[in-house]
Amino acid sequence: MILALVLGTLLAVGALAFVLYPLFVETALAPAPVAITATQAAGAAEQEAVVALREIEFDRATGKLSDADYGELHARYTERALAAMRGGVSGDVAGDPVELAVLAYRARLRECGTCGPRPEPDAVYCSNCGRYLPGACGSCGSAVSEPAAAYCGACGRQLAA
Repeated sequence: MILALVLGTLLAVGALAFVLYPLFVETALAPAPVAITATQAAGAAEQEAVVALREIEFDRATGKLSDADYGELHARYTERALAAMRGGVSGDVAGDPVELAVLAYRARLRECGTCGPRPEPDAVYCSNCGRYLPGACGSCGSAVSEPAAAYCGACGRQLAA
């Protein structure tokens, strides 16, 4: 009887230690900090501000945003976009490691000219509208704007394998 109690207590303490171990010891599974350049951060901040401006325009057009709120948000996002275009990152993003990690992630994404950043980093075509993401033929440089184009309209070269 006493042996069963001791064994049960030891198992319970062992299970508790196993569960609480990650809380008290720093593990090697912690994500490594992501380093991005100031140019990447400024470009991502500019893109983020422009997307926010588009969103508030849409919300205003659909009646979800009042004129007073629109004016305030438009001024704020325009200021952020201009600061990013001038080469500076807005103050609330510059020192925040989480925001910098988000900007680094967004910088790796492919972008569609119509739909914005795509969630698939290795996408060749936009998953929403079918547009060729590089936007131009790799051999002749002519613009490719047809959705789901398999070949260049100017030189006939295959765009994606």
